[in-house]
Amino acid sequence: MRRRHGDSPASRMPVAALQGALAAEHAAVWAYGLVGAFVPGTLNSRLNEAATAHQARRDATERILIGAGAQPVPPEPGYLTPEPVTDAASALRLAITAETDAAAAWRSVVESGPADADLRGTALEALTEAAVRATRWRVTAGVTPLTMPFPGAP
Repeated sequence: MRRRHGDSPASRMPVAALQGALAAEHAAVWAYGLVGAFVPGTLNSRLNEAATAHQARRDATERILIGAGAQPVPPEPGYLTPEPVTDAASALRLAITAETDAAAAWRSVVESGPADADLRGTALEALTEAAVRATRWRVTAGVTPLTMPFPGAP
C-alpha cells in the first residue's frame, strides 16, 4: 500500500510537543544532578529514583522521536535556574520546578491529541508521575499548596 503525501510516522505524531517534553526531561536530569549536591543524604534514594525516572523517560522519548523520523533535540550544556541554588531549600525548590516543567511539557503532548493510543498513555503517565513527584517534593520542602488543581497548567 502506498502512503499518501504527508502520511509519514512523523506527520502522525506531535513531534513539536514531544521535542518540548524531551527538552524538559533533559533539563530535569541536569537539575537533579545539581539538587543532589545540596540535599541531605536522607533524600538520596528519592533523588536517585526521580533522576532515574527522568533518564528513562528521556531515553524513551528519544526512541519515539527517532522512530518517527525526527532528530531528537540534544541537551543544553547547562541551564539557568529560577534562583541561585545555594542550600537544601533552594535545591528542593529546583526539584519542584523541574517536575512542574516536565508536567507542563507532557501536558502539551496530551493536549496535542496524539492519534497513537500508546503515546497518549505514555504522555499521561509522564504527566501524572511528574505531578506526584512535584507534590512529594512540596511536602518535603514545606511548600504550599501541596498540589495543583490541573497539573501542568500554566
